[in-house]
Amino acid sequence: MKYRRLGRSGLKVSEVSLGSWLTYGASTEKDKAVKTIETAYDLGINSFDTANVYATGESEKVVGEALGGYSRDSYVLATKVFWPMGEGPNDRGLSRKHVFEQLHASLKRLNTDYVDIYYCHRYDPETPVDETLRTIDDLVRQGKILYAGVSEWTAQQIQEAVGTAEKYLLDRIVVNQPNYNMFHRYIEKEVIPVSEQHGIGQIVFSPLAQGVLTGKYSLNNRAPKGSRATDPNSNMFMDQFLNDETLTKVEQLGNIAKELDISLSQLAIAWILRLPNIASTLVGATKPEQIIENAKGSDVTLTADVIAKIEDILK
Repeated sequence: MKYRRLGRSGLKVSEVSLGSWLTYGASTEKDKAVKTIETAYDLGINSFDTANVYATGESEKVVGEALGGYSRDSYVLATKVFWPMGEGPNDRGLSRKHVFEQLHASLKRLNTDYVDIYYCHRYDPETPVDETLRTIDDLVRQGKILYAGVSEWTAQQIQEAVGTAEKYLLDRIVVNQPNYNMFHRYIEKEVIPVSEQHGIGQIVFSPLAQGVLTGKYSLNNRAPKGSRATDPNSNMFMDQFLNDETLTKVEQLGNIAKELDISLSQLAIAWILRLPNIASTLVGATKPEQIIENAKGSDVTLTADVIAKIEDILK
């Protein structure tokens, strides 16, 4: 496993990270989830991601338990805040109250004293950015958060956060977590340039486009038995990819992977890691074999010719 610095910080994360969205605490059995996390750790993956809203806190419990047997300084643990965690008017968003209370709830579920990265899971138009960043800054000073991040913020929103932190001398965000894969590339135009300007790195999610870039889905078999497409608990975002145009491109990309003697998922991960601003890519594995295969994407370096062939397919 290779490691990269996260933005302008000194923190180093594995090029492949393990996430828990739609999996741990929900659609994946606990024992299998724990075994997958342990396998990832043994492979050299040091970056593990969850969120309070994933399975309404159950994901954090599984991740915390699985990592509990390892030295706390040997891995990077991230969680998030924003989405509703209750029915009350203050049970959502990025207010000082919600951020403060949810961090402590997450620490309890994770059974740890601090998180390495704490993400603002979305931008909150109802809360001033300085209120949120000052709360994060206070928690950093208390030693409960080491690095601040945002997820799915626009370039303009990231710029606002940077300017606010500079104005009030608050702890700066060092990481953004956006959706990024061969079929979802919006961050290339504005988000990455702004991030590079301000020393913010990316840890991207959904690198395999909800599993479509594993090669298991095809024009003739859009819902293979046992696949995510057949699971109503985790297939709600797949329809956008299960169309003729996308699946035709998947087939063509698979031919490139075969020529390189690697899997399609490894090709997709290596393609993402071609960008230096991306420190890591989050994969969601439901069993050890998946994380073993995906981790190998860190070992693949694509030549300029191969990247050009991929671009011809994706255009």
